[in-house]
Parts: sequence; C-alpha cells; structure tokens
Amino acid sequence: MVGDFRVLGEISNSETLAEGTSIRDLARVTRVYGGGKWRKRKGAAMIELPNGSIRYAEIHWYEAHGIGRRELKFKRYLD
Repeated sequence: MVGDFRVLGEISNSETLAEGTSIRDLARVTRVYGGGKWRKRKGAAMIELPNGSIRYAEIHWYEAHGIGRRELKFKRYLD
C-alpha cells in the first residue's frame, strides 16, 4: 500500500530485509538516488493517513549511509 502518509515519532523494531545485490530494485535505486551501500529495511511506526486517522503500521524503505531513508511505504496495519 503505497500512499501519502506521515511517520509520527520513531520507527521501532527495524531490521534489514536485503543488502546490496540481494535488493531486486538496486539498479533503479542507485540510478535515482546515487551509489551507496543500499539496504532494504522494515520497521513499525505510528503513521498519520491523509484522512487524519492514526494507525500503527509496518513500513518498508530503502536506506544508504550518507543518503538516508528513501521511498517509505506502509505494507500493513499492525493494530
């Protein structure tokens, strides 16, 4: 579920799902955001949806040192 949302507070329980060449979209991510040691990660956080509701959700994103988090998307609600 990709959409507009805002992360409220910290992302907890974060873990790495894939690193380097194990990332399916590595070529695209590198082309769009630049080279780096890319990781696909997941975690949980409170998010605010466009309609104003606040939910606890699982979030996935790409991350590289010096570049930061990119393409945050929520996968499912945890509450």
